[in-house]
Amino acid sequence: AYLEVHQLELEKLSTQIRESKRNSRLGFLYDLDKQVKSIERFLRRLEFHASKIDELYEAYCIQRRLRDGAHNMVRAYSTGSPGSREARESLAEASKGYKEYTENMCLLENELESQLGEFHVRMKGKGSRSAPGPPPACPLPPDAPLPSLAGLAGFARLCAGDQYEIFMKYGRQRWKLRGRIEVNSKQVWDSEEMVFLPLVTEFLSIKVTELKSLANHVVVGNVSCETKDLFAALPQVVAVDINDLGTLKLSLEVTW
Repeated sequence: AYLEVHQLELEKLSTQIRESKRNSRLGFLYDLDKQVKSIERFLRRLEFHASKIDELYEAYCIQRRLRDGAHNMVRAYSTGSPGSREARESLAEASKGYKEYTENMCLLENELESQLGEFHVRMKGKGSRSAPGPPPACPLPPDAPLPSLAGLAGFARLCAGDQYEIFMKYGRQRWKLRGRIEVNSKQVWDSEEMVFLPLVTEFLSIKVTELKSLANHVVVGNVSCETKDLFAALPQVVAVDINDLGTLKLSLEVTW
């Protein structure tokens, strides 16, 4: 995705250079040429990075196949009779191999996760009193209006005075924020942005709770998301259905 975006930008700049060569604006051509060279360097970095990830993934698949084979051997030896000494030694050897391949997979997972960067999850309610930030960026046409981030969005579900708690769990990473609904559908949240480090085997779980009183909390919805669905070359706005009926949604701006 990143390669496609920057390759399109490179083609666009190259076209501008060809069209501008008809003019004598040397300064403008010089600026375009600098941009082209910068993008070309960045594309080479991306290509190297992609090849590194492909190499790690291929090594991971090999270890997974070896572990599956060792698992089948362990299961075969375990379901049968203990048999001879050779059979017991074969079982011990297969168990040792299974453990070794599992450890190798864990090491490769850690290395792969270190190559995946980080992703920022941002929520800013309409009329929020928190510190102002940049407008939400979305992969939309340049002339299209940017959607306003309302945080929580519900169909006749949100009322002035309601208070909510949003809890996100991603492996050992946590993000808890509280907010309230004010008049004119304004929302005020005590936290606005969180940075998560990608994990290969974990889901991002989101729980929304309505805080009715000190002793009365009602869980509105609990949902899990695959983080691969959040990956994009450009910032994007994601709407997550919190309940089964889809009457309550959580709008998040995700930048990877």
